[in-house]
Amino acid sequence: MKTYLIDDDAIGTYLTENLLKAEGVAAPICTFQSAEKALDDLIAQPKELLPQVVFLDLNMPLMNGWQFLEALEPHQNKLRDNCHIYILTSSLALADLEKSRHYELVSGLIHKPLDRDEIRAIYAQLLHGAA
Repeated sequence: MKTYLIDDDAIGTYLTENLLKAEGVAAPICTFQSAEKALDDLIAQPKELLPQVVFLDLNMPLMNGWQFLEALEPHQNKLRDNCHIYILTSSLALADLEKSRHYELVSGLIHKPLDRDEIRAIYAQLLHGAA
């Protein structure tokens, strides 16, 4: 499944990308250290080439994860049922979990670091849902 990883933390991105590769569930994996670049790329994709999974960090400079989600609002019809966004955060704030529920495109919130069991659960759910 085509996967986008949007995170400004190079070490975190490296670890997550290698974990996804080790699990063999995400191919290709496109990484972005800038939410703006990811947004431009995502919006430009035709529906059939959208990533099935997007892992989105919340705390990034210039455009944070919340701003990224707001910018996707006008594109919901194109993305709905085709692109599942999982917020990756080191925050333990319950307010972030509550806020994430207000975004239709957000499929879940995961505390960093992402682990094998979470990856397997996400991709199994998406594969099962597509079948």
